[in-house]
Amino acid sequence: MSVRGRVLATAPRRPCRNGPAPLSAWGLTGMALADDARNVKSRRGRAKPAVTTASGPDGAVPDRAPIGNSFGLPEAMLGVVAGFVLAFLAVSVYAALAQHPRHPSQYGEDVVSLIALWAGLAGAAVVATHNAARARPGDSAGRAGSAGGAGSAGRADRAGRVDRAGRADWAGRADRKGTGSVVRDYGLTLRPWPDIPLGIVAGVASQYLLVPVVEAPLIPFVHHLYSRLGHPAQSLTGDAFGTGLVVLAVLVCVGSPIVEELFFRGLLLRSLLGSFEQIGPRLGPALSIVVTALVFALVHFEALQFLGLAGFGVVLGMLAWRTGRLGPSIVAHMAFNTVTIIAIVVSR
Repeated sequence: MSVRGRVLATAPRRPCRNGPAPLSAWGLTGMALADDARNVKSRRGRAKPAVTTASGPDGAVPDRAPIGNSFGLPEAMLGVVAGFVLAFLAVSVYAALAQHPRHPSQYGEDVVSLIALWAGLAGAAVVATHNAARARPGDSAGRAGSAGGAGSAGRADRAGRVDRAGRADWAGRADRKGTGSVVRDYGLTLRPWPDIPLGIVAGVASQYLLVPVVEAPLIPFVHHLYSRLGHPAQSLTGDAFGTGLVVLAVLVCVGSPIVEELFFRGLLLRSLLGSFEQIGPRLGPALSIVVTALVFALVHFEALQFLGLAGFGVVLGMLAWRTGRLGPSIVAHMAFNTVTIIAIVVSR
């Protein structure tokens, strides 16, 4: 979402004993051009750097750094296919090596299939960012253009590009060509505040409030709906006890959220944001979040849980898009899975 038009929110110019009239907070961030950074004197006389933002020729300032990527969509589609193929092969090999091939352990199958699926999904994210980085021109990803600023890290060139942080150009777009860093290209970062409390609240609320409401329309058609919604999780943990249960809980509550958020809200969502940015600053992100949520629900292959998973996927997508980081969505995903595992263990 970007703010279009001129920013005219400067404070009225009134005489001030200590110097020129101060700008309002919005006027300061909205009117300071990136190539006109000045030192602002504080009341105590100490120099403070001026707040600068990347704004366009008309003064428009986006309200957040765009996070769409111009790469990754083909790798995302291949990653889903590769993940399930690897999972099928891993389960087949496990069954062949098991002592009782006709009745292999369900617990073992679940573990090997999860790990193989993650290899395909995480591998797609890594391959995508490395391919994009190798396809870049020879110059640095965030180098300012030659017009008046090659040596200044914080200034924009005439084309509107900004420095290595690569936040936004005059058109409000990010430097999205790929840097070769999974952390930088997909926002794989976590801020303890507010990501952890925000994620916990979002995950728990989605499990106990959102999912029941979204699944409610199925009640007239499915007997004992809410008890049946818990069958997949109960089946997953049914053969796990003691150490095995701890290992499975770590995989489901820690490994799965990290890998799935890296793939769905990192690789897939950001590639869709880059693809749909031309259709509007609101419709593009909305469509990207919804499509990502539907794919997220589909790959779980749970018909009864589809609506709940899609709704939760929208929540995760909103967290990732609004914050520009995967930290909140990872924590929310962890909380969502953790409360389910705890409920199953307590009910035993």
